[in-house]
Amino acid sequence: MADLPKAGLPRAILFDMDDTLIRAYAQPEEAWTRLLHVFSAHLDAHDEASIARVRTAIMEEARAFWNDRAEAAKWRLDIAGARRLSVRRGLGRLGREDDALADRIADSFTELRRQEYRLYPDAHATVDALRDAGVRLALVTNGAGETQRAKIERFELAHRFHHIQIEGEFGQGKPELAVYRHALERLGVGPEDAWMVGDNYEWEVVAPQALGMCGIWYDPFDAGVPANATAKPTRIIKRLAELIE
Repeated sequence: MADLPKAGLPRAILFDMDDTLIRAYAQPEEAWTRLLHVFSAHLDAHDEASIARVRTAIMEEARAFWNDRAEAAKWRLDIAGARRLSVRRGLGRLGREDDALADRIADSFTELRRQEYRLYPDAHATVDALRDAGVRLALVTNGAGETQRAKIERFELAHRFHHIQIEGEFGQGKPELAVYRHALERLGVGPEDAWMVGDNYEWEVVAPQALGMCGIWYDPFDAGVPANATAKPTRIIKRLAELIE
């Protein structure tokens, strides 16, 4: 029994990375608005209403794109390329068939986001406290290996986890159940002894709970449970530190 974690904690926790430990893609409306102002002359969008029309067209195309599960599984390994397609389609909806301009805008947005990645302020302290308390930890993230490894190195995450699993390296991504099963196996625990923590409702609540894990939903911007949710989170947290309080 000496290897059990402190009371109230599970034997293992699987953490998502993007927009859970690292603020990466949250609040896209605000980021797109800032970026599109830079291109306002090229877009002939000289007031807030016209900027909003372009932003809405791009974001609606992106949402439709990522809602296609088969397409999403393919393009998660090339986020920059997927963003180019979404911007092309968004401008096309507005009658601007200009792939060169669309690609410049998309690439600028990709670089803007990369520059603005930030570690959530309580991420390191929370993960370190959990590890010190005896909890086995895995970082389970979708995306390309090179891209995600760069974030892991940049934010000093590698040594904090007993297992790191990246979609592009493992060959499958969330919400495929094999992803969670493999991480649990590497940690040496069953689903009943593990939590999944993250911001994506399907990936961190619905899929893990289907295996018998606790799904802890991270909702730092108080978005609220999606209206079409098919599962209820085991718990909702707005700060990572709530896991150890």
